[in-house]
Amino acid sequence: MFINPKTNPVDRTSLSVAFTVGLYGAAFGAAGVTAGFSILQTCLLSLLLFSGASQFAVVGIMGAGGSAISAIATATLLGFRNALYGIQMAPILKVIGIKRILSAQITIDESTAVATLQENDSDRRRGFYVTGIGVYVFWNLFTYLGALGASAIGDPAAWGLDAAVPAAFCGLVWPRIKKKREFLITAAAIALALLLTPIAPAGVPIITTVILAVIFGWKK
Repeated sequence: MFINPKTNPVDRTSLSVAFTVGLYGAAFGAAGVTAGFSILQTCLLSLLLFSGASQFAVVGIMGAGGSAISAIATATLLGFRNALYGIQMAPILKVIGIKRILSAQITIDESTAVATLQENDSDRRRGFYVTGIGVYVFWNLFTYLGALGASAIGDPAAWGLDAAVPAAFCGLVWPRIKKKREFLITAAAIALALLLTPIAPAGVPIITTVILAVIFGWKK
């Protein structure tokens, strides 16, 4: 698949999305080191997990002293949407075997969004792969640079980088809040998390708010 962003509008869209989202990996890299992860551990999370919200949940919960089980449970709940994207993309990609496994790794918000905006299956497949592979490359590159930079400056918390995790979650969620109902659900989740944080183990407030969102979504 030849990528020519100068002449192909799908490539232009895909690469612009990939680079912009990939830059955000620097925030994760800094957050991982701030939470006590090594540079290698932080980079492996991006290479293997590769799901922004889930990655931030892992470093946020474990950095706050939460258990690995809480971190895994929260990351799984946040990443469940990727399975739904897979169901949506499967009839379009039509891949099997190792190609199916590799395609699953880059089935994320951005690759699915760019793909579904195209008018035919050929462009949908092109948009999916160019965006997905692009985000994967840039995200991992900037994760390393962010982790390296945070490690080089000493105590990241002294520079305010300990705020990277909550700021990142706000950045992920805020653009998706478009309706009054969504705003009210978000506000209720924030209030519940703040109430539970002083009394519940790390990770439990996030899991509870996810369950709250599921309840509201079920009743919709």
